[in-house]
Amino acid sequence: MKEVKAFIKPIRVEKVVVALRESGFDSVTISESEGTGNYKRQDSKPSLKYHFTDSKIIKVELVCSDNEVDGIVDLICKNAQTPYPADGIIYVADVISAYRIKNGENLK
Repeated sequence: MKEVKAFIKPIRVEKVVVALRESGFDSVTISESEGTGNYKRQDSKPSLKYHFTDSKIIKVELVCSDNEVDGIVDLICKNAQTPYPADGIIYVADVISAYRIKNGENLK
């Protein structure tokens, strides 16, 4: 199993999540985040909470089988792209095991 984490622009989150759902990936976690990066937009401004961050981002996370990773990455890239620089980044990591909280069932 793999965990896919995508950090995308807020204006693309709905498009990405809808595309994932339409492809059968219903279990997706979304978190609002703030970050820093090499590219600074002209309208960037420091966060009120963290004086050193200047980018609002959304983290989209899901777990999938190994053979689904390439399709998910392609889908996210296609739907998260904008005409502007710095659209985000995707990380893929191994999941050693996963368990259902309700009954302790190993999902692997």
